[in-house]
Amino acid sequence: MQTPEPLPPQAIPPERRPAPRQVAPPGYWGERLAWIAGLILAVSAFTDWYSGTQADGLTLSVTGWHVGALGKLVFFIGLATLILEALREAGIELPAAVPESLVLIALGSLGTIFVLIRLISIPDTFFGTAGRGIGIFISLVAAVLLIVAGLLRAAQEL
Repeated sequence: MQTPEPLPPQAIPPERRPAPRQVAPPGYWGERLAWIAGLILAVSAFTDWYSGTQADGLTLSVTGWHVGALGKLVFFIGLATLILEALREAGIELPAAVPESLVLIALGSLGTIFVLIRLISIPDTFFGTAGRGIGIFISLVAAVLLIVAGLLRAAQEL
């Protein structure tokens, strides 16, 4: 009994070969991180930045919105980031002379400076509530993440 001939190998034409799958599209992490950081930065202006207990046992909490102009500016920086990202998703882009990565880095830097000022310098009005709440640290992390998102976007543009 004779063994049959082996079947010839069939070559897959190049147009039918599956393309190598990318784990994440280019710029994915910079875009998503900008959305998340902007949202957290905007919401964190309404979390407790200072907290403390009075002598009678009453616990006070002061939100970022009520600590003055810097708390409100932190909210508007987060809102500006969300508007910038929404416009980009809608297909409206900034002029070529103003790269989005630079705008994100500038917004993140401003947010970081504003939060650091309030972290170091407690307003005299709220000095009785001298303890810092978790919200101010969340704001600081979100502002730094906004800078990182801008740097990731800049690396993608290169």
